[in-house]
Amino acid sequence: MPLINVKLIEGVFSPEQKTEIVERLTDAMVTIEGENMRQVTWCVIDEVRSGDWGIGGQCLTTEAVHALAAGVPATA
Repeated sequence: MPLINVKLIEGVFSPEQKTEIVERLTDAMVTIEGENMRQVTWCVIDEVRSGDWGIGGQCLTTEAVHALAAGVPATA
């Protein structure tokens, strides 16, 4: 059965936002696989500790993601 696995940095998304992620990603899969598959489409959210996620050789923190979402330029 389909399994959607989403990895997020902890503390970035609220419980409501995570619910919306699950709902929308499931909806997207169902548009591909058909409505009959909704009941067996799994969506798992794994949260990675702040600082345990690296991009371009730099660790990314919850605070850095919040700054990025707010439009604050990244600093080297």
